[in-house]
Amino acid sequence: MPDAAPANGGGLAHSLRTRHVSMIAIGGMVGAGLFVNTSVMIQGAGPLVLLSYLMAGMIVFLVMRMLGEMAIDCPEAGSFVGHVRRGLGHRAAFVTGWSYWLFWVVVASVEAKAAALIVAPMLGVAQLPVALALIGLMTAVNMGSVRGYGEFEFWFSLMKISAIGIFTVIAGLALFGVIGSSLHGGIAHLWDQGGFMPHGFGASLSLMPAILFTFAGAEIATVAAAETDNPGYNIVQAIRTVVVRVMLFYMGSLGVILCLIPWNEIRAGHSPFLDVLHRIGIPGAETAMTVVVLVAIASCLNSTLYVTSRILFEMAAHGDAPAALVRTGPSGAPRRAIAIGSLVAAVLTVIAATFPGEVFGFLLNASGAIILFDYLMVVFAQIALRRRMHGEGRQPAFPMLLFPYLSWLTVGAIMLVMVTMLLTPDTRVQIELGSLTLILIVVLGVVTPRRGGRAPS
Repeated sequence: MPDAAPANGGGLAHSLRTRHVSMIAIGGMVGAGLFVNTSVMIQGAGPLVLLSYLMAGMIVFLVMRMLGEMAIDCPEAGSFVGHVRRGLGHRAAFVTGWSYWLFWVVVASVEAKAAALIVAPMLGVAQLPVALALIGLMTAVNMGSVRGYGEFEFWFSLMKISAIGIFTVIAGLALFGVIGSSLHGGIAHLWDQGGFMPHGFGASLSLMPAILFTFAGAEIATVAAAETDNPGYNIVQAIRTVVVRVMLFYMGSLGVILCLIPWNEIRAGHSPFLDVLHRIGIPGAETAMTVVVLVAIASCLNSTLYVTSRILFEMAAHGDAPAALVRTGPSGAPRRAIAIGSLVAAVLTVIAATFPGEVFGFLLNASGAIILFDYLMVVFAQIALRRRMHGEGRQPAFPMLLFPYLSWLTVGAIMLVMVTMLLTPDTRVQIELGSLTLILIVVLGVVTPRRGGRAPS
């Protein structure tokens, strides 16, 4: 079935389905970090890392729940940036949209670099050409039909989910002694190596920023839903399933890992998944894990290029970016916006290869705290819009739980994470440079006149 794009190339296609929206969100949330970087989290907090993931997941869930309330009330608003525009005004939307776009463009470069670290040694070539080739490949996928992109992301995300599920089953069998008889696992591993909190409760808070960055991507569902026939329904369905699923994936897989291997035996920088499979004695484990990690990276990169193009398209439609970016191709894909995001990601990748510890490090730190700011804007927009609804005598069809208490609790939780980052030497620079980035975007918004972009038909 062809994409339902207007013949004049003036609007997005509405060819994605509910299953695509859910998987696109999962694609942005489940990347290589789950399979590799969780070892660093475990070393930082011990078994308490499970609580860190639970708390981060709850914050993301509450933010998504607020998005659901706003999306049902006004499904034509588009992405979460559109709801920020409704609740807080044009200037807030300008800063939120451009900062979000910058965040994901940097992530795209990071994912491409991560893939090159794996593939280049296998092919015996330099890393930069591999990274640029992967960006080019994912750009081609996005340039095609929107339905084709949705199918690509659906199957790649399904492969990631299946891999996590298969691993959890295998590890669970080992935990109960069905296989891997040489392992001496048990639930006691959660407290027999210095207790459940070997580094204290503060270690859990110190990991929250990194874990929240890992979970970033759930809100992509609000972007993808704009290309469905029923945006409000699809956002609600994604909210009800995506965050809970991802929390179960992370916590379930990490839970069996920590029960099988004492936390202090897990090596930082090495995949704990691979360590478990090696100890069980699964043949071909390393090859299988390499394939899974590459699929995860490709899927995440695919999602990043998708979301940067749609956010840029929406910004252009409201006069916050050049109006030419509103135009779409015959398939309904905003090809000019896709090209801009891909080009910037490619330039950042070249910078990363040329100045790995200088310019690129600055950009990475400058964008690190931005997602927290964007989440704050969502919460403030929801509070403002709910108060407006009450003033009009209306009630939301999909109300936020325990409003306003959980909304303000979410504000407090995000602010606590930011304060923790500011007080932690390793992450303080992200708050400082992130604040500088936001100030520059604000100044840009003030001095740049609106371009009078047209809304898509």
